[in-house]
Amino acid sequence: MARPPGHGAGYETKRQEIIDKAAALFAEKGYAATGIAEVGDAAGLARGALYYYIGSKEHLLVEIQDRVMRPMLAGVHRIAALDEDPVLRLRLLSQTLLENILARLDHVRVYEHDYRNLRGDNRTRLLSQRREFEGVVQQLLVAAMEDGSFRRLDPGLATLQFLNMHNHTYQWVKPGGEWDARSLSREYCATLFAGFAGPGRRFDDIEDHVSDFLAKRETAAPVPIPRSSGRA
Repeated sequence: MARPPGHGAGYETKRQEIIDKAAALFAEKGYAATGIAEVGDAAGLARGALYYYIGSKEHLLVEIQDRVMRPMLAGVHRIAALDEDPVLRLRLLSQTLLENILARLDHVRVYEHDYRNLRGDNRTRLLSQRREFEGVVQQLLVAAMEDGSFRRLDPGLATLQFLNMHNHTYQWVKPGGEWDARSLSREYCATLFAGFAGPGRRFDDIEDHVSDFLAKRETAAPVPIPRSSGRA
């Protein structure tokens, strides 16, 4: 007897394809305005076969949100654990955040606009992940204040300033365009760090520190902070 759809060879490949197509549809039309039949048509599956792979429309939204949050959380925790000064870690965090945004623009658009459609435990888990991510950023900002690199700021407001500058990039950035993650991070952080700077503190050499750090990681071990190509 043939195995039912979703349980044979190629199941995971097909499931990932469905998530990709759903993310593109949700990004274009919005989650609420996209019917499950449209997802099935895009994936070349009838409704019944589609449910073998995804379980429910909301589960598709969960998968898209997870594709955004899992790599972001893994990246920021690796960076936070580095034995480096907090300003350098914030610069590396900025670049990693932007690399994740550029890698999945459709997913990030859905993440930003449609998370309110999640319910119950799914919504609670996502909001918890968001708070965890924001908490790491805030801890690094506070560390930079405590060592005198940054002036004393409201930690919550500084976190919003840092994240808001990055999180809206998906609205205008073009894949393969003039700006890659490293060049955007350089410009964003130059603006933010100049505004946050403590008395007499300047960060003119931060990009040299970034280059030195990445070069050392490349020769010593697999690099936990992806390095962008293109405009530096």
